[in-house]
Amino acid sequence: MNGLKTYVQDFLDHLEVEKNRSPKTLENYNHYLQRFIEFAIEHGQPALSPAGITLPLVRKYCLYLNRITDAHNEPLKLSTQNYHIIALRAFLKFLAKQDIKTLSAEKIELAKIPQRTVDFLEIDEIDRLFAAVPKTDKLQDLRDMAMFETLFSTGLRVSELCHLTRDKINLDRGEFMVRGKGNKPRIVFLSPDAKAAISLYLKKRPDNNEFVFISHGINSNAEGLTARSVERIIQKYATKAGLVKKVTPHTLRHSYATDLLINGADIRSVQALLGHSSITTTQVYTHITNRQLKDVHTAFHAKRKR
Repeated sequence: MNGLKTYVQDFLDHLEVEKNRSPKTLENYNHYLQRFIEFAIEHGQPALSPAGITLPLVRKYCLYLNRITDAHNEPLKLSTQNYHIIALRAFLKFLAKQDIKTLSAEKIELAKIPQRTVDFLEIDEIDRLFAAVPKTDKLQDLRDMAMFETLFSTGLRVSELCHLTRDKINLDRGEFMVRGKGNKPRIVFLSPDAKAAISLYLKKRPDNNEFVFISHGINSNAEGLTARSVERIIQKYATKAGLVKKVTPHTLRHSYATDLLINGADIRSVQALLGHSSITTTQVYTHITNRQLKDVHTAFHAKRKR
């Protein structure tokens, strides 16, 4: 088994150096693969080698993943089960490229997951959310409006918003580069309203903090906002606006993508703007924004009834 653990470490080193994967990705892959090794030990294969990884063993492992529970005594989500198998398949592909005899990764199938749906805000709900922010010169209010405008204008992930620094934003050009998942760079664009809101907020700031969005509470030391802080701020205004939906930073990202598609943007452009590696990730939005299908329905449905 020590031999297999050595191969796992070689694989993780490969991900770090040659694939430039993030520390969190390395941590997750190590966790998934160590779980597979522990499973093999418990099932009588303490000396498992790459050649000993067989399809029957992997099938038993998939069944095991489907039956165990998490820290909250809940079954593992299908997506979480698939993350385990994706890590194992990537490991097997790595071994194959090293000419090490093992199971072919192509023989392992992922569980089929029902098509994911997304929650987004209609444009009138966006208007209500923005209107809930007081129109004052208080730093908190200026920050919150600038934050909302930025999220809806760029589709930033909350982590990207929290790590945004002043030197990264070009307010004259209304664009900036952000590094998202996998440290991949992409360009995002600010609307005129977003540029104006950020500019006003930063001009009123008396501090020299590098982060664009910081805390301004009574006990604040002008620290950068955390993801949890942003979530709380958004939920506060959602409640104030009377929105019954659960509104999170990612809801605004979904709303951004949906708004682009409804107004005619092509799916490939939206993929690039969101920073998705795969078009299949972006396609989750198309079933709610397919204008062509709506036009077909309007043009051809119930003609005789009219």
